[in-house]
Amino acid sequence: MIRLHFTAADLRRVTLAPAADALSETALSLRLGLRAAGSRSSGARPEGSRSSAARSSEVRPGPLPGPRPGRGHGGGSGGSGALRTQWARPAALEWHRSLRGRAVAGAGVLAELVTGDGFVPDFLLQPSARDFDEALEAVASTPPERLALDLGLAGAPGRNGGPGRPGRWAHDLARGVPSASTALVEDTRRYFRGSVEPLWPRIRSDALTDRALRAEMLLRGGVDALLTTLGTTWRWEPPTLHLPSGSTYDVPLCGRGLLLVPSWFATGPMVMYRPEAATVLVYPMYDDGAGRAAGSADRPEALAALLGRTRAQVLGLLRSPATTTALAERAAVSLAAASQHAGILRGAGLVATVRTGSSVLHSLTPLGASLLAGG
Repeated sequence: MIRLHFTAADLRRVTLAPAADALSETALSLRLGLRAAGSRSSGARPEGSRSSAARSSEVRPGPLPGPRPGRGHGGGSGGSGALRTQWARPAALEWHRSLRGRAVAGAGVLAELVTGDGFVPDFLLQPSARDFDEALEAVASTPPERLALDLGLAGAPGRNGGPGRPGRWAHDLARGVPSASTALVEDTRRYFRGSVEPLWPRIRSDALTDRALRAEMLLRGGVDALLTTLGTTWRWEPPTLHLPSGSTYDVPLCGRGLLLVPSWFATGPMVMYRPEAATVLVYPMYDDGAGRAAGSADRPEALAALLGRTRAQVLGLLRSPATTTALAERAAVSLAAASQHAGILRGAGLVATVRTGSSVLHSLTPLGASLLAGG
């Protein structure tokens, strides 16, 4: 069990990341591919003791407080637990199948750092970066001593371990050899562009939806409601958040707070402790089951007579907040039509629209929700 211990100051400093982290999503997508490939070839691969993740309760390597300050420590959901890709969202597994193994094959040296049994080095999580390119720049500028610690190559191995059999390239990277860093940046960028980037609009849209839902929970019930609903197997027992894990760690947040980062590819929580900043908690973002029938309003015929069939469908789809692009995809209409329908519903007081960066997010108002519920 990983236990995150909050003080009153920490509860005042719980924040939501503005978007998904493109670099960590890239690493986690590769890990999903490696897991899926391993499951097909061997049925189930047991996790090694250095694993940081399994099933729905993964905790990624992160510099948790321990005997060696600054060293990444993490706990998995059991060194003997079996990897089960069914914990991944169905859309992610469908994405993997559509690539037919091309993603893993083209990962280059990135595949030496990300393993199917859960290891992900700390420097592949850059929650402060504004975009993918800035995250790669941060990786390239990571001091060699930090790379060595994150990879478990310096001195006595940390509790996280590292790549099972780090080769010459990994040692060169930990020594700060420029060509090794260049290879990592180039291979990671190539993998992202060929595998994750085509999916990125959907990931970004789903992250906005998740952020809106978490913000709504915060507004309705405060931090208690937010932490209670982050994960179905997590327990919020104030002032401690319990994350399932096969290892036991106590992580005091030390008044610096908690940064919540949504992930499309994560299958459970991942923690990174930062001595000088808020601890990072990556969590699986909300999955609204996008495969359900479009326009599944509770009273489709009555609402269609009142609003028009397409507009009633759009209203029903906004049970889960959506950008205009996501709404158009869900309703199978053009962007212009989605925007027009949302505008009319907004004018009727049924939908609220807020701007988030370069996108707008539509959600139901209490009146819209009441209309759908028949109240």
